Amino acid sequence: MTLRDIRIGDICKVVRVHGEGALKRRIMDMGITKGVEVYVRKVAPLGDPIEVNLRGYELSIRKEDAELIEVEQ
Repeated sequence: MTLRDIRIGDICKVVRVHGEGALKRRIMDMGITKGVEVYVRKVAPLGDPIEVNLRGYELSIRKEDAELIEVEQ
């Protein structure tokens, strides 16, 4: 399951960040690392971007990037 599949209002835990190089590093620099709990706050009307809360701040992430983040509920 990926972050893109999580519904609004649900909390999940990051299992793994896929991707390579600069893209993976950028996602991890935003605070999305293994073991972090993520709360899906809202999704834009057309599904892009997804707004999440993690580590005490709000983050908007694109659907493409959310597909690279493997999570469990």
